[in-house]
Amino acid sequence: MSILEQSGLPRAAMAPPADETPTTARHADSSGQVTTRQRVAVVTLGCARNEVDSEELAARLEAGGFALVAEPAEADSVVVNTCGFVEAAKKDSIDTLLEAADLKQAGGPQTVVAVGCLAERYGADLADALPEADAVLGFDDYPDIAARLRSIVAGQPHASHRPRDRRSLLPITPVDRGSGALPSLPGHAQRLVDLPPGVAPASGPRPLRRRLGTGPLAPLKLASGCDRRCSFCAIPSFRGSYLSRPPADIVTEARWLAEHGVRELYLVSENSTSYGKDLGDLRLLESLLPQLAAVDGVRRVRVSYLQPAELRPSLVAAMASTPGVAQYFDLSFQHASGPLLRRMRRFGDAERFLALLGEVRAASPLAGVRSNFIVGFPGETQADVQTLCDFLIDARLDAIGVFGYSDEDGTEAVGMAGHHDEEEIAARTAAVVALAEELTAQRAEDRIGQPVEVLLDHVTGGTAEGRPDCQGPDVDGSTSVLDLPAGAAAGDVVPAQVTGSSGVDLIAEAQTNYVDTHG
Repeated sequence: MSILEQSGLPRAAMAPPADETPTTARHADSSGQVTTRQRVAVVTLGCARNEVDSEELAARLEAGGFALVAEPAEADSVVVNTCGFVEAAKKDSIDTLLEAADLKQAGGPQTVVAVGCLAERYGADLADALPEADAVLGFDDYPDIAARLRSIVAGQPHASHRPRDRRSLLPITPVDRGSGALPSLPGHAQRLVDLPPGVAPASGPRPLRRRLGTGPLAPLKLASGCDRRCSFCAIPSFRGSYLSRPPADIVTEARWLAEHGVRELYLVSENSTSYGKDLGDLRLLESLLPQLAAVDGVRRVRVSYLQPAELRPSLVAAMASTPGVAQYFDLSFQHASGPLLRRMRRFGDAERFLALLGEVRAASPLAGVRSNFIVGFPGETQADVQTLCDFLIDARLDAIGVFGYSDEDGTEAVGMAGHHDEEEIAARTAAVVALAEELTAQRAEDRIGQPVEVLLDHVTGGTAEGRPDCQGPDVDGSTSVLDLPAGAAAGDVVPAQVTGSSGVDLIAEAQTNYVDTHG
């Protein structure tokens, strides 16, 4: 069965806006001569790591002569940065590609191209199953993305890559990975030549990145790949082995982001607790955090995806005590049953996880904590589900993500005994989701009366929406701030007090007469 047949998706129809025909963009070059540039829209799906990759692609495309537009209906070409993590994400990616193809059929963009994790993971198989896409490009195409797209627009055939295990592209030993030529690593690029205005600062090392959003938060990639071998996860096979970015590159990019209006840096990777191990210093994140928090204009640094088995006391202490680092711990527990976690090739159990949470809260009493969990894994018993539910009750997490298990091609779990049928997985997932919603609503209510500092995302009149330390972007709740002082704007950090809650969302009142002077 092909990847498209697995998706089970109906064709989706989208039409371009009435009386609007995509055209090429006209601009004057350095000599004053008016030329035209093909318009391209980059559509991003999946995680924050993909957002970084899309902004690198955008910079490469713009530097290669393309004009970036926000809406696919206004573009000559649409580049869809897909997600290939789990079944639902694959369906979303394929649906988006089909929607872009329908726009093309209705007279919109001329070219639809798939990039990203789904494209890298399936390559030629995806191209064969999805002829609506004009090309499927892998990570190795990223350095020459502008030339690739120009060739595709010109009607030249493109041979899609045959997927390979990208873990084989780097030495097994982490400290040996910095020697020799590196494979293409999305989101790691640095450039020392001039780019178009708005793509890089006027001088100094140049991050190869072009912001596609305007909000006060931006993801910043620490590393790519993963060395762990969780039995349910295919990510290492198409993202490769773990490779840290040099600290100097990260700090340089942080400064560039701050110059472009970013006030919160969201540090992303497949496993942030491994940062530095291939650079010879497993505690490198502890020394990097103060450098990032000290960047002029940055108000908050938030760390994502901490592996519980690797969360060392020194990192907990650094996160809890470094001014400007969010009191927020994104811990990937995945389950709470010890025996089931062993089948997942994970470590820990409910008792150890609760002890770890105790250490975190002893260091940072008001810290926000979120985690994700898989329900319905092969061999999961009702007793395992009860262990998970009991743990959730005791853990008092601020945000809980629950995913029903699905087989992922090439993973160990596919061949395990004890698979549950879809109805049973759905029923178990629904039960755990209902409990999680109740518990996180209670946790939000527990925060009433607490002081918070809210980074404002949107401001309308005297109210605003934003996030304090305890709420991460996109996947967690948000905070509505009332009684804002005059002049408050997006990007300000406003001291407030929590006065109410609604589900996982908080309601807070701003400190009287406060004016942000550090934005």
